[in-house]
Amino acid sequence: MDFSAARAELIAHLSTEIKDKRVLEAMARVPRELFVPTESRHLAYEDIPLPIGYGQTISQPYIIALMTQSLELKESDKVLEIGTGSGYQTAILAELARQVVTVERLPELIQRAKQVLDKLGYHNIQFHMAEETLGWKKDAPYDAIMVTAGAPDIPEELMAQLAINGRMVIPVGSRFLQELVKVTRHKTKRTVENLGGCRFVSLIGKGAWENEQWQGEGDGPI
Repeated sequence: MDFSAARAELIAHLSTEIKDKRVLEAMARVPRELFVPTESRHLAYEDIPLPIGYGQTISQPYIIALMTQSLELKESDKVLEIGTGSGYQTAILAELARQVVTVERLPELIQRAKQVLDKLGYHNIQFHMAEETLGWKKDAPYDAIMVTAGAPDIPEELMAQLAINGRMVIPVGSRFLQELVKVTRHKTKRTVENLGGCRFVSLIGKGAWENEQWQGEGDGPI
């Protein structure tokens, strides 16, 4: 399969909805086929989520592009990613920001993602196993936070880790259906923008869901 041609076709498809050229260029540089299981590589550039094992998915390219665009990243930004997963989203963030701190609760996934990302030559990513409290307080504050799992509400634990004028993109709702929202922290208030309906796996931890519950394939719009 000609992955380069398939990638170019996907980027052309995404460009009809995604207007941030830096995001599209970053996605054009990242080989998505390396982040999916071997048996799914022929589907790597379809605009669909794919299972990666352990009840998790690699998100649909469109939803990745939308979330990344909404963060409005600058080259000087430090970004926190909640849910390393396959590492594909991590790579795109690393293309756009100065530093990425990524947190994952499944050791098998973080190990596999780290192997791929190291092989691709990324040196601006810190990997951490998730702790009981959401996020990674040790390196806060962050200019942006990307949450790749659905929460019942906007977690105050993560808002506290955002810098002033920092942006967070997070799915909020039930375990089965959420709204993707962009939250911006200001000095005395926050603003919330609704980006549309979506379906993600559950965010597990203090301040989110307390335990796992299988909910089928997700990580895409509805």
